[in-house]
Amino acid sequence: MRDAIAAVVLVDTRRLADSFAPIDYFESRGMPFLVAVNQFDENVRYSLDDVRDALVISPKVRVSSCGARSRASATETLIAATEHALAQLPGSTTGQD
Repeated sequence: MRDAIAAVVLVDTRRLADSFAPIDYFESRGMPFLVAVNQFDENVRYSLDDVRDALVISPKVRVSSCGARSRASATETLIAATEHALAQLPGSTTGQD
């Protein structure tokens, strides 16, 4: 985690309980992070709000969908994490996500 500006917690809705530990880890260290809900074609899709509620995530944490198998989607998620972290900096003019 040294020198990292942000983190991404990739969530598999089939194994939601596995996401609590990484979320707690980043929250306890004050590191900006976003939750990326991995979308599988064969799985039931849940709304991002449902996932946020199930994981009891603060409204300040960005939740987005991601196709982890797609290079473009993974790149978009990393860009979103960077933008989210930059928006958290004191004096930021980028505003909230």
